[in-house]
Order: sequence, then C-alpha cells, then structure tokens
Amino acid sequence: MSYADGFVLAVPKKSIEAYRRMAKIAGKVWKEHGALDYKECVGDDLAVKFGVPFTRMMKTKPSETVVFAWIVYKSRAHRDRVNAKVMADPRLAASMDGKSMPFDMKRMVYGGFKILVSA
Repeated sequence: MSYADGFVLAVPKKSIEAYRRMAKIAGKVWKEHGALDYKECVGDDLAVKFGVPFTRMMKTKPSETVVFAWIVYKSRAHRDRVNAKVMADPRLAASMDGKSMPFDMKRMVYGGFKILVSA
C-alpha cells in the first residue's frame, strides 16, 4: 500500500521565495533517495466558505500564507528508509539551519498517511 507524508505550515509571504529555494533542494534530495513524488503548494484560494479554512486552522497572520505539501512512497517501510537517507544528506542539513528557516517549525503540522484512494 502506498504511503504519504503530509505537512502544512504557515510561511510569511515575504519569505515565500526563500522557502521555494529550500523546497527545491528538499524535493531533489527526497526524489534522489527514492521518494515517488514530492509536491509543495502555496496558498491561493484560502478564503473558502465550506469547512474550516487552512488559514484559521494555522492561525495565520495577514502577512502569512499556508503551504500544503506531501511526499509519496511505496510503503511506510520505504518512507522510513528514504527519510533515513534524506536526514543524513548534507544538502538538506545545510538548508535546514533552524535560524535561517523561512518559517516557524513549531507551527508545522505533520503526519504519515496510508493512501486510501489514488486515482
């Protein structure tokens, strides 16, 4: 069964380009180590009338937007193997310096998911 890691975070709008640079490196690293797919999406239509908007859940300020992202793997075991390699990769470590992160890591929402439907 396929598996995905998903995450949502609040990013200052002024830091989107810095975040994009970091995400491009991360995507390359994850894919090189075996991830099947890697997507990072920035909020566009977040003032929705149905359900709970991401902005409310993330308690964003007017100067922030939401990033929604996921990484796909063959299985949870595959995810664990890929992530071990990714976390040991110096390219990722260099871009993940806590002081230069373009978002507040304490507000990141993250989890692993069994893929229920894939169309």
